[in-house]
Amino acid sequence: MIIETVMDRWKAAVDAHDPEGVAANFTEDAIFQGLRPYSVGRAAVAAYYDSQPIGLRAEYKVLETRRLADDLVLGYLNVDFSFIDRPTLNVHLSVLVKRDLIAHYQVSRLG
Repeated sequence: MIIETVMDRWKAAVDAHDPEGVAANFTEDAIFQGLRPYSVGRAAVAAYYDSQPIGLRAEYKVLETRRLADDLVLGYLNVDFSFIDRPTLNVHLSVLVKRDLIAHYQVSRLG
């Protein structure tokens, strides 16, 4: 499944603290909403992940997917971000994957 393929690459780069590697999984004009105000583009994605602490790791589970067009898939995931020095952060993540790159990424904290 394309969502797992893309998110496995994303996870590997997050776990390796490779901000440029994370950004390579996004389209040039991706809309990115982490837990700070949104940004646009690969450079913004790289800057966001460069600011994350060493030792950050991501574990995800795909909850739902929908194929919206031949080259566009919506994914809804549960993600646990673990840290060396603080509790795990549980979030929900929506992604739009166009071909094999993330075009839209939005994190939300529920509860």
